[in-house]
Amino acid sequence: MKSRLLLLALPLALAACGGGNGDANSSAPAASPVAAVPAPAGKDWTQVVSKTAEGYVMGNPDAPIKLVEYGSRLCPACGAFAREGYEPLTNNYVKSGKVSWEFREFLIHGAPDLPPALLGICAGEATFFPVLEQMYQSQQGFNDKLQAMPPAMQQQLQNAKPVDVIKALADQMDLINFVKQRGIPEAKARQCLSDMTQIDRLTKQTQDRGADGTVTGTPTFILNGKPLKGAVSWSDVQAALKNAGA
Repeated sequence: MKSRLLLLALPLALAACGGGNGDANSSAPAASPVAAVPAPAGKDWTQVVSKTAEGYVMGNPDAPIKLVEYGSRLCPACGAFAREGYEPLTNNYVKSGKVSWEFREFLIHGAPDLPPALLGICAGEATFFPVLEQMYQSQQGFNDKLQAMPPAMQQQLQNAKPVDVIKALADQMDLINFVKQRGIPEAKARQCLSDMTQIDRLTKQTQDRGADGTVTGTPTFILNGKPLKGAVSWSDVQAALKNAGA
């Protein structure tokens, strides 16, 4: 299948992220408190992770409060949310069994977002969320390396095959070494970077969610099927979770 990579214009300016328009608010009536749900024997809910049609979900699959995040691993606003919110979201809300959290990739920067997304998915269910969090902790370094790409190399990649572009961007950001240190062999990592089925899926997902208005910026949060308009920070999301009864 021919790749849908209209995204390969190499937009290396990484400022095009931030939540959708509108002010975050908790205007909906506050819900009654939700009861905690015990995790399966020998586990806590943060260890329960499964693949979904668009991403990966952590927590009680039957949680009454379902949080979905569309994010980019290179988006500074997404990184700020993760660095502030990952620990309290997982420890205080997901572990209770009241809340599940699903992360879905959105390639807001185009081609540069593909290498970290593909390698994050390559980690698999067991380490998907730890690798996601660690990528956000290391995000500034990835972005600095990306911005340091020589103009001549950028120009050369304009005419390269999609997979060659993705591999070059991964090497530029030193992502192979990053995932090798987290248990993904180099051969497997490079195979994941060449997975055209996954590349097409992520590209189509980005196109579709942009076209239907689901995502207007990253991060975008959806709580129980309703968008949290303007929510970007952990404080915004936490207020919405509490209002929903978490």
